[in-house]
Amino acid sequence: MLCGMQAHDGPLTRLRKSHEQSVLDLLRKHGPLSRAELGAHSGLSRTTLYDIVAGLVEGGAVVAATPQAEVRRRGRPVEKLSLNPHAGEAVGIDFARRAVHVSAINVAHEMIGSASEAHAPGLTWNQRADIAERLLGSLGGAPPRGAAAHGSAPRGASAGRAPRRGTLRLGALSAIGVGVVGPLIDAGGTDARERSLDGLPGLLHERFGVPVLLDNNTRLAALAEAVWGAAADSGDVLYVRLSHGVGGGLVVGGSLHRGMYGMSGEFGHVTVDPDGVPCQCGGTGCLETVASIDAVLRRYRAAGGRAEDVTAFLAAAASGDDTAHAVLARVGTAVGTVLAAVCNAVGPGVIVIGGELAEAGAALIEPVERALHTHVMPLARDRVRVRRATLGEAGSALGGIALVLHESPLLSRYPQPATEEHA
Repeated sequence: MLCGMQAHDGPLTRLRKSHEQSVLDLLRKHGPLSRAELGAHSGLSRTTLYDIVAGLVEGGAVVAATPQAEVRRRGRPVEKLSLNPHAGEAVGIDFARRAVHVSAINVAHEMIGSASEAHAPGLTWNQRADIAERLLGSLGGAPPRGAAAHGSAPRGASAGRAPRRGTLRLGALSAIGVGVVGPLIDAGGTDARERSLDGLPGLLHERFGVPVLLDNNTRLAALAEAVWGAAADSGDVLYVRLSHGVGGGLVVGGSLHRGMYGMSGEFGHVTVDPDGVPCQCGGTGCLETVASIDAVLRRYRAAGGRAEDVTAFLAAAASGDDTAHAVLARVGTAVGTVLAAVCNAVGPGVIVIGGELAEAGAALIEPVERALHTHVMPLARDRVRVRRATLGEAGSALGGIALVLHESPLLSRYPQPATEEHA
């Protein structure tokens, strides 16, 4: 992608290459930027920057475009520069407990598409990788023009637009971002981590020909919501996802917090009922035993409700079913109590609630807010805002993309997950 290269490799050539790489990195991380914005980020003089940009545009690595007429402000339109959208794509995969979700954007930060497929429990990594490969194979084609602005979702990220068939070009990207369920323990090194995942990184590297960046899928969803979603305006965010499991993520002081052992955000394993049922983590009465989908369905059925799955339960709640609302009130109270304790420890400005159960809306969110108001410190009661997640099923896959792009200041102090490469 580097242009303007001379035949020799003297000091001036190396300096120019460094400037070119700086400009390319900024466009990769931030998406479309004006020359003025590039100058502010890069620190290059106006003359040097314009010369570097001219060479990159001439060589085809960078493209220039002006805003569409209907979105232009008064005066002369400001030209935006972006990486050539045909140079490659960034891909994220979320291996959830019972589904696979994929998303892809091109290097100009234009959304190519997202796709999902539910599956039965107990599939092998090979079978789940087959699903991911098939879903990614359904994405591609010519993406829509008009790259996303920094701080907003890639175009089409939450719109659910149908993917177009084509061939993804991964060669320019260097990695795929992958979310998996549960903590990734770093202390034992790569071998220990790979054994716990049954060779998943090597399997994906074999299939797609690029290294794999792994992280907890709920933490990646938190990253996506903080970069492109409900909490894009806050530097301190607490994210919780209520799904078949309960997990979360923290953005503290403008940086995603991973923890020394990669175990931050395990809110689902905070005890809420010491006399409750055993949890798969080995504890008793964890939040996950109360607020996961399976726990909610069990309590609803035990109270006389009828629902085969979470969709039927949410439909009952939406119709005003008193039993469903009573179950959601209990769940919301437990969630709000745990979140209040975390708030008192880290002081977030925004709490984002995601996962399927968040689709219950006010029936869940209002009990969460009441419990927060009861248990959080008085000085914080009117300062913490509770919001529903906005990126839906694509959230964790989009977080994987953000991890690959390393596109946000949220990752400035984030330990880069190990890159897995296998011959």
